[in-house]
Amino acid sequence: MSDDAEKTGSFWDHLDELRACLIRIIVATVAAMVVAFCMKEWLFDVILAPARGDFITYRLMRTEPISIHLINTGLTEQFMMHLKASFHVGLLVVMPYILYVLFGFIAPGLYERERHYAVRVVSSGYLMFIIGTLVNYLLIFPLTVRFLGTYQVSSDVQNMLTLESYMDTLVAMNLTMGIVFQLPVLCWLLAVTGMLRSEWMTRYRRHAIVAIVLVAAIITPTTDAFTLIIVSLPIWLLYELSIWIVKKTRNKT
Repeated sequence: MSDDAEKTGSFWDHLDELRACLIRIIVATVAAMVVAFCMKEWLFDVILAPARGDFITYRLMRTEPISIHLINTGLTEQFMMHLKASFHVGLLVVMPYILYVLFGFIAPGLYERERHYAVRVVSSGYLMFIIGTLVNYLLIFPLTVRFLGTYQVSSDVQNMLTLESYMDTLVAMNLTMGIVFQLPVLCWLLAVTGMLRSEWMTRYRRHAIVAIVLVAAIITPTTDAFTLIIVSLPIWLLYELSIWIVKKTRNKT
């Protein structure tokens, strides 16, 4: 067989493998979505909990109970929000399997050292994304809901929050905090490649703190200093953790 024929055969073989991987990913995602869809009561008990006055964050902070009533303004809105919530939860749950399948597809083309780094980056990245999502759900999003859901420019204007607005804000903030919590992973990767040093991060710590406060102010558009500090604290801890990770990584290399 000629070299061109071997390359063509190899290309179609890889294409068949990729198609098989995509089919498995789609099937797993749909299955997880169906399971989440069938657990409607539990699913929305969790999603809507921050809108209730007895949410664990409010109880621990001993704040005054809030009363936020969500409304539906569209004929298909509740059903579409049910589908959307099921998709996001199902995708989050099945993501480890998706990453495993994709890694199995690309691993044969990587060197042993590259496979080792890829496993660490992917696994730690997913873990930090989950932690970021939990921090948002338990801390940042409830504070945002409490402030924006009860904020009024006048007593003559009553808040009527839609389910779609609530869900879109929750998903967007989960994604934002999941990305923010990738900071230690990114710093480790830069340290491995020699592009980042702990001395630089220590030297510019004050600048980083200012940036962290600005990010916290954007994430939670509240006016009180307490909430700003509460939101800034986990991001600052991430920065300090990143300094320690970079230092340990540079010492090993």
